[in-house]
Amino acid sequence: MVKDNACAPGVLGWGGYTGRLPTRWCFVKSLSRLFLVFSLALGMCPALVAAAAPAPVFVLNSLDGTVSVIDPATWKEVKRIPTGKEPHHLYMTPDEKSVIVANALSDSLTFIDPRTAEVQRTVRDIIDPYHLRFSPDMKWFVTAANRLNHVDIYRWDGQSMQLAKRIPTGKTPSHLWIDTRSSTVWSTMQDSDELVAIDLPTQTLKWRVKTGPMPADVFGTPDDKTVLVGLTGGDSVEVYDVTGKEGRLIKSIKTGKGAHSFRALGDGRHVLVSNRVANTISKIDYQKMEVVDQFPGPSGPDDMDISADGKTILLASRWAGKLTVIDMATRSVVRQIAVGKSPHGVWTLDHASRQ
Repeated sequence: MVKDNACAPGVLGWGGYTGRLPTRWCFVKSLSRLFLVFSLALGMCPALVAAAAPAPVFVLNSLDGTVSVIDPATWKEVKRIPTGKEPHHLYMTPDEKSVIVANALSDSLTFIDPRTAEVQRTVRDIIDPYHLRFSPDMKWFVTAANRLNHVDIYRWDGQSMQLAKRIPTGKTPSHLWIDTRSSTVWSTMQDSDELVAIDLPTQTLKWRVKTGPMPADVFGTPDDKTVLVGLTGGDSVEVYDVTGKEGRLIKSIKTGKGAHSFRALGDGRHVLVSNRVANTISKIDYQKMEVVDQFPGPSGPDDMDISADGKTILLASRWAGKLTVIDMATRSVVRQIAVGKSPHGVWTLDHASRQ
C-alpha cells in the first residue's frame, strides 16, 4: 500500500487515477516546513510562524452540521468544527476577517476565523438563512430564506445586524449576488423559476423575470451589466442584460446537466460553473459568453474555490463526501480528501480574485 506522500509519484487519486500532485504544492509544502524549522530556531513568535503557514481550506458538511478544516500542506483534515443544524452555505466576508456558516434550521450564523479556524462567535435569530452575502461596502447583509419564501436585508455596523426589511419573493429563494456598487441584490427563485432584483438602499423589489428550470447560483460580471444564472433543472447558463428597467435574457450557454455553482477564476474574464448532474465543470469566457474549456467534476460537483495562483480547483464532491483537488493544466483529479456528509461550500483565504 502506498503511503500518503503528496510529493511522491504514483499517488492514488480518485477513481483509480495514479499521478503526481502539481509541483507547486510540493514546493509550498517543502518551503513551509523549511521556514518553520528556521523560524523556531531563531526564536520567532509562534503566532507569526502560524500566519506565514498556508491558510486552511474550509469544507461545509451540510448533513453533519460541521465544517472540515483541511491543511493544504498535507491535505489532511486537521479539525472538524460543529455548527448549527442543516448548514447549507459558507461565505467569506469581503474584508476576509471571517468565514460565515448559514445554519438554516438553527436560525443562526457561525463566524470562523479564516486563518486560525477558531469559532469567533454565533449570531442567533437570523431566520432560515439558506444563502448569504455581504454587500462589497459591508453596509448590508442579505440572506435567502429558502423555506419561507423571503429575502431578508440587514444593516451591518461592523459588529451587529439589524433587520431593515423582509421582502416576500417567489417560491424557494435560492442564491444571491450583489453588484460592485452595493446597490442591487439579485436572487433566484428555485421553484417558481424566476430571477428578482432588489434595490438595497430602499429595500424594494425592482423587477422579476422568468428563467429556465430550477435556477440556482448567480454571477455578475465586473462591469455590473450582465448576470449569469445556472439552471440546475436544465443544462445551461442563462445570460441576462441588467442595465435596463428589467432583466432581459440575451443568451443561453450550454454547459452540462445540472448547472449549479459559479466561481470566478480571478483573471477578469473567466468563470467556472459546476454541472452537478453531468459531473463536469465548465469554463466560461464572460466577455464572449461561451464555454472555452471543461474539467472533470466527480460525484455531484457543487461549490468551488480557486487557489491563489489560479491553477487549482478545490471542489465539494457532494455525493462522495470528499474535497476534490483538480489540476487545471492537466484537467485531472489529483487528490480527494474524505470530509463529512454532503459537502457543500468550499472557501480558503488563499484564493484567486472573486472577479
